[in-house]
Amino acid sequence: MKPSRPGVLVLLLVAFAAGTWIVLQGVYSDLPAVPWTAIPTVALLALGEAYSGWMTRARIQRRPGTTPVEPLAVARLAALAKASAYVGAIFAGVFAGFVLHVVPLIDREAPRRDFFLAGGSLVACVALVCAALYLEHSCRVPKKPEDEPRP
Repeated sequence: MKPSRPGVLVLLLVAFAAGTWIVLQGVYSDLPAVPWTAIPTVALLALGEAYSGWMTRARIQRRPGTTPVEPLAVARLAALAKASAYVGAIFAGVFAGFVLHVVPLIDREAPRRDFFLAGGSLVACVALVCAALYLEHSCRVPKKPEDEPRP
């Protein structure tokens, strides 16, 4: 499995932001309000992945007080991290499209509420992508001293 490329994640975010903004041009008034529950849910996922990355890195490096980690568990965490990075980028794009659409309407009550909720969700999704990239990086096996090039 190859590491996630940040350029692809940015491209997904931009594409879904543009798509959401275009779709909202005609249907925004028919949609229900943006749910507030996305913010704590995605933030907790980001926190969990960041903690998993921190613990996994410590276990792979065999720091004192940690037990070695099973290779299959590391592979599963790497797959989770890659999936979370892509899904986080997609949903960040969707929420960015909402933010871009409601900015001109911010003087009204409902769009103002949607602006702050979508903005908070966007920040939580970006945090999830960052935590997922950290977890993915933490799953890498460190190089052995004999694998390093000689000066």
